Amino acid sequence: MKHQTLFHYWVLLIIGASWGFTVPLGKIAVSTGHGQFGLIFWQLVIGAVLLGGLIFVRGRGLTLNWRRLGVFVLIAMIGSILPGSASYQAIAHLPAGVVSILLSLIPMIAFPIALVLGMERFDLRRFVGLMAGLCGVLVLVLPKASLPDGAMLIWVALAVVAPVCYAFEGNFVAKWGIAGMTPVQALFGASAVGALIMLPVAIGTGQFISPFRVWAAPEWALVVSSVIHAVVYAGYVWLVGRAGSVFAVQVSYLVTGFGVAWAMALLGESYSRYIWAALALVLMGVFLVQPRRQDTLAPGASIGDTGDKASDPSV
Repeated sequence: MKHQTLFHYWVLLIIGASWGFTVPLGKIAVSTGHGQFGLIFWQLVIGAVLLGGLIFVRGRGLTLNWRRLGVFVLIAMIGSILPGSASYQAIAHLPAGVVSILLSLIPMIAFPIALVLGMERFDLRRFVGLMAGLCGVLVLVLPKASLPDGAMLIWVALAVVAPVCYAFEGNFVAKWGIAGMTPVQALFGASAVGALIMLPVAIGTGQFISPFRVWAAPEWALVVSSVIHAVVYAGYVWLVGRAGSVFAVQVSYLVTGFGVAWAMALLGESYSRYIWAALALVLMGVFLVQPRRQDTLAPGASIGDTGDKASDPSV
């Protein structure tokens, strides 16, 4: 059990560092005016190609039914399209480090959802940790001297859409599973369905990005972030099923720390003392929000219990 728990922490660390890297990459991707719908379309296409290739190499087919199609649509909407649309718009106007810190809202939203769904019991220490993280976000947005421009508050509100979506998605997967599929199969289907949804949207809004163009930093940032997103996102869904939703959503804290560090290194961002105080409060929350030895929220309906293939540890 100790080795398994340590392994889960290592997976959490890798996912957090990688996911945090995509935040400044997203800032670079929108730097020349690419619209969010075009970016999301190609992100989903790249994800579908990578995950589909992995399924093909592993020799696993994917049978379809209405329940699985429903899972595809739901994950595509609340796992990619809605949070991606909000994030790309927000990060065009906010520092990447601020967007990273706002992702710490995920466990704060996921925890009460898990309580309502009966998947978690109230724990005072964990609750205090989540409140510490919430206070960090308040310190980030309330003082006038915190954000570079007070007009950014509206974009802060839009950036919060992403953690809300991820919190709902994590609890959905933990409680109801993914219809007997492996995480890779589920993410492939969601990416393919999401791409089909977004293609007419991108074209109709004039945001389609032609690949037959001179590629610069924004285009390469999109490709790299899409590859990372596909790999890391599959790992995140796997982790939800193995370690529980409340444990897995703690990746947001790591995304916060790594996102700030990557933004400073890649974009040369600097922050006020309020932003650093906010980050300190979030890290305090990380210390307090420690998972129990076994923290699977929905043992009867987690990813690992949705079918024989879904319990394959090699996924």
